[in-house]
Amino acid sequence: MKNKKNVPANIIFSDYPDVDVIRVEDTYYMVSTTMHFFPGCPVLRSYNLKDWEIASYVYDILEDTPGQRLDDGHGIYGHGMWAASIRYYNGRFYICFVSNDTHKTYLFTSDSVEGPWKKSEISGFYHDMSLLFDDDGKVYTVSGNTEIHLTELKADLSGPVSGGVDKVIISDDREKVILGYEGSHIYKINGKYYIFFIHWPKGKLRSESVFVSDKIEGPYTGRDLVSNDFMNWNSGAAQGGIVDTPDGKWYLILFQDHGALGRMPVLVEITFDKDGWPVFTPDENGQVPLQVSIEDLSPDYKYQPLYCSEFCNADGKLNSPWQWNHIPELKNVAFENGTFSISTSNIVKNVCLAKNTLTQRAFTEHCSASVTVNFSKINEGDYAGLCALEGDYAFIAVTKRDGKYFIVEAERKTPVEPWKIGSVDTEVPAILAEIPVTDDISSIQLKLKLDLSKENQNAVFSWFDKTEENFITLGNPKKLRFTLDMFVGCRFALFNYSEKIAGGTAEFSDFKYVVE
Repeated sequence: MKNKKNVPANIIFSDYPDVDVIRVEDTYYMVSTTMHFFPGCPVLRSYNLKDWEIASYVYDILEDTPGQRLDDGHGIYGHGMWAASIRYYNGRFYICFVSNDTHKTYLFTSDSVEGPWKKSEISGFYHDMSLLFDDDGKVYTVSGNTEIHLTELKADLSGPVSGGVDKVIISDDREKVILGYEGSHIYKINGKYYIFFIHWPKGKLRSESVFVSDKIEGPYTGRDLVSNDFMNWNSGAAQGGIVDTPDGKWYLILFQDHGALGRMPVLVEITFDKDGWPVFTPDENGQVPLQVSIEDLSPDYKYQPLYCSEFCNADGKLNSPWQWNHIPELKNVAFENGTFSISTSNIVKNVCLAKNTLTQRAFTEHCSASVTVNFSKINEGDYAGLCALEGDYAFIAVTKRDGKYFIVEAERKTPVEPWKIGSVDTEVPAILAEIPVTDDISSIQLKLKLDLSKENQNAVFSWFDKTEENFITLGNPKKLRFTLDMFVGCRFALFNYSEKIAGGTAEFSDFKYVVE
C-alpha cells in the first residue's frame, strides 16, 4: 500500500452525524446531517478518509418557509434535512434526503461536486433513505424505521414506479429495541445485496447491523457487525456507510455520541469472510481498534480546515465552516473590512429565536473562540455576544439596561425528561452573573473556552480587561449537554437579539478560533 499510515479511528473530532460516503476514482465524498443550519448538506472531500474539507453545500435555502426563516416563533430545530444518501452514477452526483418539517423528499443532482446543484422532489417520504442504481438499470431506495421498505423508483427518481417493487423486506421487534433498524445504506457487492443499519437492542449498546441477500427483494438475513464502546464513552458507534479504496480495501464510517461535542465520525476497517459477511478485526480487548491503517491517494494535498477565524474569503463570500442558524435575513447583516454586523428586526425572548445567528461547530474537545463586540449601537434590552449553542446553551453578552451597559453570563437548562425532537425554548434565559461596563468604551472582547472531555463537558466565559491586560472569568463553568430538542453538538455562535426595541446593531470583529 503506497503512502500507508496509521491514524486515529476518530477521523473528524466534530459534530458530523449520519454520514454517507462514496469514492469517485481517487477522491472520497461524504455528506452529513445539518438540520436547521444554512447553507445545508455539506459535501466533504478527502483523498485518505482521515483528512476532510468542505467541497460545497448542496443548498443555500431548502424551502423559504416561516419555520426555516424563524418567523413562526418556533423554527425547525431538530428537523430540516436528515441522513442524506450520496451516489455517483453515469458521471452524475445524486444526493437525496427528507426534511422533517416540510415532510418532503428532496433530490439534488450535479455533474460536479462543487455544483451548481439542481433541486427536485421524489414523490413520497422515505425516512433515512439510501439509493441503489442496480446493474439492470433499475433504481431502488431502502428506507424506514423498524419496518424497512424497498421501493423501486422511476428512472428519473421523481417517484415510485407504478406497479413496481414496494414491500417491507426487514422488520424489527419493537418490544425488544430502544431504536429499531434505521439509517439504511444499501450496496451491491460481488452479486450480493448488503444493507447496513443502526440498531439499539434493549440492554445493549447501539450497534451497526448488516443484512445480506442474493436478491434485491430478499429474503435477507442479518447480524450485528459492530457493537462496541470505544474511547470509553459508553456509546456504541453506528449509522453509516461503507466505501472501498482503489486497491480493494473496505472501510465503514459510523458516528459515535461524544456528549456535548455531538456525534463524531469514526472509521472501521472491514473485510469480507468466505461466506461474504463483512467483519472487522478487533483489538486485543475485543473492541473496535483505536488506530486504522489508511492509504493517502494524494499525500501532498493541502486541506482547508473545517474551522476558521475569518468571516469571508477573498471573494467576499462566507467561509465554508460558517453556517447560519436558520435562513438568514440578509438585509439585516453586513460583512465589511473583516467585521460582521447584525441589526435586529423583531422582539424575541432568547438566542434560540434570534435571527441571523452565525455559527461554527466546536472542533475537538478543547477549543476556544474570542471576538470583539462593538455595542455602541445596541438598543435598550438588546443582548449581543458569544454563545455555546446547543440544547443546554450558555452565553456571554453585553446588554443595555436603563441606559447602562453590563456584561452578563446566562444559561438555559432543558428538562431532563422528556427530550422531544424539535421542541423550542421560548423562555428568557437565566442571568447567572453580571458586571457593569464602567469605562467609557464602546467595544469589548469576549471569550468562550470549551472543555468537552467526558469528565467536564463545560463552557468557561471571560472578558478582556484592558486595565489588567488579561481575560477575566465571568461566573462559573457552565455545564453543556446534547439534547434532542436541537439534536446537534455544541457550536460557537455570534448573536444579537432584542427584548424590547428592534433596530439595534451589534458589530463583531477580530474573531479568533483556537484548537488546543
